[in-house]
Amino acid sequence: MKKGVVSLLALIFCMVTVLPLAYAKTQFVTIGTGGLTGVYYPTGGAIAKMVNNKKREYGIRATVESTGGSAFNINAIMSGDLEFGIAQSDKQFQAMKGLAEWAERGPQADLRSVFSIHDEAVTLISAVESQIKDASDLKGKIVNLGNPGSGQLENAIEILETLGIDPEKDVTAEYIKASEAPSILQDGRIDAFFYTVGHPNGAITEATSGARKVRFTSITGVDSMLKKYPYFSKTIIRASMYPGAQNDADTETIGMKATLVTSAKVPEDVVYAITKEVFENFEEFKKLHPAYATLTREGMLTGLPAPLHAGAEKYYKEVGLMK
Repeated sequence: MKKGVVSLLALIFCMVTVLPLAYAKTQFVTIGTGGLTGVYYPTGGAIAKMVNNKKREYGIRATVESTGGSAFNINAIMSGDLEFGIAQSDKQFQAMKGLAEWAERGPQADLRSVFSIHDEAVTLISAVESQIKDASDLKGKIVNLGNPGSGQLENAIEILETLGIDPEKDVTAEYIKASEAPSILQDGRIDAFFYTVGHPNGAITEATSGARKVRFTSITGVDSMLKKYPYFSKTIIRASMYPGAQNDADTETIGMKATLVTSAKVPEDVVYAITKEVFENFEEFKKLHPAYATLTREGMLTGLPAPLHAGAEKYYKEVGLMK
């Protein structure tokens, strides 16, 4: 009897001492995304799910956070509040170079790339009654440029300034989240809004499906931007994606890449695990959103201004995507 009690006590002691050690090995990571209606949030969720399915193997527990977007995510990663984040390639470039909002803080030398995801188009939606047929027609209009810390705000300002439109004097600017813009456009409180996003997109579908007639508005005459900022390129938004929009043809605009970024301080094994799970579940990942239909493994290593994290590079070399 005494022997049995001793054995039981020994077992309990082992459980009490071993379990905390097991939990102590778990590495918790958070992925910063964007608004709930955009592509970023479900993308982060899918990545977290893949890694969490292998939490016994990797010892990683991933969570997702809806955030203010690209610049917010980069800043939170640099401060250690996030381990990963999705960011437009232009914001990645600016942070690396110490440009735009990083001009005072200087280059973010610890910023690292993991992979690129999908093409994003700078999208301009306007009410038909506002008679805005191109971005150059925005003078005198009420325009939502995007919330502070978002990529679309920076894109909108760059485009307006390239076209000779002062965003503070020549338009009545609003600075709300892109996810809220469709409702205020439909309510008649603004004439147009910018949204840098992959297509098709739920918020854009909402904007084009209401009682107020709206259309995609071209962004042209910005060739000087393409020369100045190498992360931009010309692209189109297909009219067939949005039957409710008053467009008979595809819309000309410019775009860049959405990318997953991290910090050099995040452990190599964590970045390796996340990279491996996405690439080894590639076909499943592609089904996540129609914007990913044209994704290729090789293409996910393009459009990355910041250096690759050592963990991502290790995986790419293992599978022959890099030498």
